[in-house]
Amino acid sequence: MEPITGVIITLNEERHIEACIESLKQVCSSIIVVDSCSGDRTRELAEKAGARVVIQKYLGDGPQKNVGPDLAETPWVLSLDADERLSPEMAAEIKALNLSESPVPAYGFPRKNYIGSRWIRHSGWYPDVCVRLYDHTKVRWKDVRMHSYVEARDFRRLNGSIIHYSYRGVGELFRKADSYSNAIAKNLYQRGKRAGALSPFCHGLTAFFKHYVVKGGFLDGVDGMTVSISAAVNSYLKYAKLLEFQRDPEILKNEDFSEVW
Repeated sequence: MEPITGVIITLNEERHIEACIESLKQVCSSIIVVDSCSGDRTRELAEKAGARVVIQKYLGDGPQKNVGPDLAETPWVLSLDADERLSPEMAAEIKALNLSESPVPAYGFPRKNYIGSRWIRHSGWYPDVCVRLYDHTKVRWKDVRMHSYVEARDFRRLNGSIIHYSYRGVGELFRKADSYSNAIAKNLYQRGKRAGALSPFCHGLTAFFKHYVVKGGFLDGVDGMTVSISAAVNSYLKYAKLLEFQRDPEILKNEDFSEVW
């Protein structure tokens, strides 16, 4: 089996980091943790679990995820977030690959996203295919600071899933909507995007319809409704905050735009 380097980016992930490293050890010969100056025991636990830890102040999603591969001694890299794991099927498929003669530079996997212990099967949350195993000498994470992805036009999708423990519960799902929407609103404002008076309502309603109806959220019962409402709230807040930046100089003055991801 061709050697693979596992790469994880972290910030205060003491709850997840050991299990993530153990998961990667199923297929990786070495593991690099790129830590964004955590204030908890993330680094200590990662080193104890056998990973090499590199300290790097957060550069944004794409640039940060390219730090580890640039330090890897193997061409093939498997990238996971700290709250992700390899399913047994995914590990078995990777072990069966002949990466030294791979016809493609990257492989993608469906991702199972969870709220608590509940796998959300619809609502736009599955299959959520992510390219995570790749030859970093040929492809890289896109150099953007939000919502980056591996730029691989030619990749092969495998069947084994990434397990993603997205949120501990419904409360965390909605709490994160505030921070996510704030970061995105700032990013939009800096890029010169502007919102109209009806933008928050229209985007929020569209997001709900997309997740609940078009992407089958109604098939997930109460969880589908919850996910769809969360998507609507996130979208509504994003444009409401963008509109606020445009309309209220005092709010704009008090916001920190020095690090917008």
